[in-house]
Amino acid sequence: MMPIGRDLKELTPAESLRRLAGVPLGRVVFTRHALPAIRPVNHFVAEGQIVIRSGPGTVFGADLTASEAVVAFEADELDVAERLGWSVVVTGRARLVDDPREVTRFLGLLHPWVSGDLEQVIRIRPEIVTGFELVPGPVL
Repeated sequence: MMPIGRDLKELTPAESLRRLAGVPLGRVVFTRHALPAIRPVNHFVAEGQIVIRSGPGTVFGADLTASEAVVAFEADELDVAERLGWSVVVTGRARLVDDPREVTRFLGLLHPWVSGDLEQVIRIRPEIVTGFELVPGPVL
């Protein structure tokens, strides 16, 4: 018997954030020179918010000021061979964390994969959370 295909199962916002918290890498989508830009980043989820590190000299950090920026954040875990997995997209506002205690705590929890001055901590507050899972479809 051969699977016909895969069905998309919608994930709740809570389940979507739980899955997002379970993977170390995602992609932040932001505006650069009035065009969309995407960068892979490591992250963690704290109190339902996505936390990443950046720096003023990085593409993302240079464009983010104390004001909020609308961004999207995507992460997934897909098995290409089996055609199974999930994907989550969060849309929200990104802002620099300015509380020194929070900055210190987050810097200790999040270790960047690249070297450089990545002392900015950025919090993304989700406003729209969507996710889906690819599940086995009907079998003939």
